[in-house]
Amino acid sequence: MTELERVPPGIDPSVPSSARVYDYLLGGKDNLAIDRAVAERVLAVAPDTRLVARANRVFQVEAVHHLAALGVRQFIDLGTGIPTSPSIHETVRKVSPACRVIYVDYDPVVRMHAEVMLADAPGIASIQADLRRPSDILDDPNVTGLIDFDQPVCVLMVGVLHFVMDAEDPAGIVATFRERMAPGSFLIISHAMAESDPEAIAQLQMATAGTSAQGRFRGHEEVLRLFDGFELIGPGLVPVHEWQVDPADDRLPLLDDKPRLLIKCGVGRLKA
Repeated sequence: MTELERVPPGIDPSVPSSARVYDYLLGGKDNLAIDRAVAERVLAVAPDTRLVARANRVFQVEAVHHLAALGVRQFIDLGTGIPTSPSIHETVRKVSPACRVIYVDYDPVVRMHAEVMLADAPGIASIQADLRRPSDILDDPNVTGLIDFDQPVCVLMVGVLHFVMDAEDPAGIVATFRERMAPGSFLIISHAMAESDPEAIAQLQMATAGTSAQGRFRGHEEVLRLFDGFELIGPGLVPVHEWQVDPADDRLPLLDDKPRLLIKCGVGRLKA
């Protein structure tokens, strides 16, 4: 059976998916030939991109674990991607079984996997929705039925805002969520950076032009502005392989030098 014959219904095998490209970089199997081709074009000029993807995942897991340990019990993961273990709910529920998690992604393949993973899992839900329409997410019955916005909530935008073009107003999207978040809430962002190697950026942009996987690489100050209204905790906005809350943490970074495809990350606490 060919790869094309295994394409889920409703999926165009000629169009790459950011979720499936990321899945391939993490060593997953839920991807198509077009996704692997995109990833391999980047890997040809930036072979450490697999390590960057893994470091991004390590950051995400460690950040939510830290926030759960601080007492946060509600999490909204925007741009979930193909489920990878440890998942957000697995991580935070090790701290407290009372944690509630909403997964959001517009990719139907992600939704299909989430429905299987989350079957009969109370306190956890998955919705198929577009980050570019934040009000639709916030007003979704699955969200309003599970998340109490009068209490602190953590909103994750890990590896997703660089797929939002300037005309689609990424800062406005963040602001829409911020306006609904209670004091003591947190925002987690990781973002592809304009300081990346120009050839790596060019290869990725050529491979994804005109698709939902097309990215916008932003500078340090541009990404910082996405945290308007939030106070950065820990080390601030740093490369994903350098993020840690506790300076005494002896966890070794996955990368020693600046990678050719640079992703920075940060965690912000909503200002009172």
